[in-house]
Amino acid sequence: MKYNRLSIFAIAAALLMTACNSKENQTPAKSATPNGTEQTALPTPVVSVVTAQAEDVDITNTFTSNIEPFATNNIVSQTAGRIVSIRSEVGKKVRRGQILATMDDVNLAKTRMQYVNDSTELARLTELYNIGAVAQSDYDMARLALNVTKKTYQNLAENTYLRSPINGVVTARNYDKGDMYSMALPIFVVEQIQPVKMIINVSESLFTEIHKDMEFDITVESYPGEVFQGKVNLIYPTISSTTHTFPVEILCQNGDERLRPGMFARVTANFGTNHHVVVPDVAVVKQQGSGEHFIYVLQPDNTVKYTLVEVGKRLGDRYEIVSGINEGDKIVTQGQLKLKDGIAVTVK
Repeated sequence: MKYNRLSIFAIAAALLMTACNSKENQTPAKSATPNGTEQTALPTPVVSVVTAQAEDVDITNTFTSNIEPFATNNIVSQTAGRIVSIRSEVGKKVRRGQILATMDDVNLAKTRMQYVNDSTELARLTELYNIGAVAQSDYDMARLALNVTKKTYQNLAENTYLRSPINGVVTARNYDKGDMYSMALPIFVVEQIQPVKMIINVSESLFTEIHKDMEFDITVESYPGEVFQGKVNLIYPTISSTTHTFPVEILCQNGDERLRPGMFARVTANFGTNHHVVVPDVAVVKQQGSGEHFIYVLQPDNTVKYTLVEVGKRLGDRYEIVSGINEGDKIVTQGQLKLKDGIAVTVK
């Protein structure tokens, strides 16, 4: 096929115009600056927004503590001596009054004989005193001697047959049968774990909010997802001038004995509710290098305002906002990295 020169020029011109139009479509829009130069206009950031809503938020405070036994008793003898028998072991439950260990009873036996003799002598002198055959002073001396021997005997008995003063569990045993007890360590340690207690340090701002029998929720790492119930048993009357806190004793009945001394516990109490704005956590941006948080709020002219906020509790995937924004504000939840204060945006 043959083409004349005019046809060739027409085809070439058409191709050139098509290429120029394609390049113009791919070039960003330009605008004139005050000095007459051209400036490329950046595309408007695209953002997602939601409307801030307010709701009732529980006012809760969580404190940390270690679980402690309600009572701890060291089982000891007042005098050194040989341990004749050991009648319990670590981990065993014991009852109040149960014998845990027996010491050498030589001194107890001697005192028992003296007690019997003094009782017999007082009985003999009483008969003589009643008929006037014994002086008052002799009779009084016999009565005094018997009382002293009786108290000595009772004291030796308590320190020979060592009993538990509480219902509890044996948590330590430091001697074996036949050892010489030297009073350096207790023979047994018995702890009462029904109930258990926790001591928490509460801010002085809550001093008027804490009251006797106030309920607390208790959680421990050993039983994830489970909540145990406790109550205020004792409120200490003084506030530390250093920490501005005061101790509060929390009791948990622990009927099943699942809570054990030494466990780390979190103790939470509800102090009422606040009606605050709650927003998605993705809307809250933390200021780098500080503890401040901010939210971009959409304005009526489709610009965004950089707004500092005070963040309260985290509620799952949401945050309580104590101050900074109001219910009904439209807040940015996506696209914050491309934003700055006052910039125009396109809402997706």
